[in-house]
Amino acid sequence: MVAVHSTVLGPALGGCRMWRYADSRAALRDVLRLSRAMTYKAAVAGVPLGGGKGVIALLHGHPAPLRRRDVLADFGDTVEALGGHYITAEDVGTSARDMEVISGRTSHVTGLSRRRGGSGDPSPFTALGVHAAIAASCERVFGSPSLRGRTVCVSGLGHVGMRVAKGLLRAGSTVLATDIDRGKREPARSMGARWIAPDRALTQPADVFAPCALGGVLSDETVPMLQAPIVAGAANNQLAEDGVAEVLAARGVLWAPDFVANAGGIINISVELEREGYDAARARTRVRGIGDTLRRIYDDADATAGTPLAAATALARKRLGEAV
Repeated sequence: MVAVHSTVLGPALGGCRMWRYADSRAALRDVLRLSRAMTYKAAVAGVPLGGGKGVIALLHGHPAPLRRRDVLADFGDTVEALGGHYITAEDVGTSARDMEVISGRTSHVTGLSRRRGGSGDPSPFTALGVHAAIAASCERVFGSPSLRGRTVCVSGLGHVGMRVAKGLLRAGSTVLATDIDRGKREPARSMGARWIAPDRALTQPADVFAPCALGGVLSDETVPMLQAPIVAGAANNQLAEDGVAEVLAARGVLWAPDFVANAGGIINISVELEREGYDAARARTRVRGIGDTLRRIYDDADATAGTPLAAATALARKRLGEAV
């Protein structure tokens, strides 16, 4: 299924997520929430794209009815039927190779391999943006953007999370790493991270908690368990409900809105779509600007006595209104 939330700024861009859901209603809720977040992500990042999302739902208890290639081809036909109003890219559960399969059925696809003229895997750019978000958040809380000597708990060691952890280690941080997949334990240890059990991620004392797995980790029940003054990570939909932003603020926890912190991928793809062609150096420069965007959001939140979520949402709506 594909949800197009907005095409005000330009064609809607959104990843193709392949994930296992409890039922089709859960998949529908996910695709609608993610498409809304993509709209805000594009608007706050200042890229000329709308927001959408595609989901290939694998249902619990039901075997996949078709081969993977056939499912991807069907998804490509759906994208093609939208006539360019939606452009897809890789997401959780899909890869650049999958995008090549989809490109056999539609031209409205990005993130193809570099040899195919695309920008390739967006994970390094998403991770770079998260790194910038963590630095800007540390500057706000501790007075310096330096990450040397900071302790960061990275929860979720997928394509993005592992790169976030590596970047933090290079910056001189102590990284506490965890994932529900214990197969990630040795790779994390070998690069210099300290492994902790997944159920300790929220309660582990740290300077920063960086959620990099799936969403919904921050709720009325889990926020009181947090032992870090900053939350900044790559996961989408980190808040179980928008009201949790107020709970975080009341506890004195600075939360970097997820659709701001993880915008590196969409910024990178926007460069790929520019008329002059893709340039990785130009993309990296723009992705690092996520730090400055967060500084503005934190300033706006302070000025209005609001939360970073309210300030980021207001900025997104302002830019969408200007486009209209």
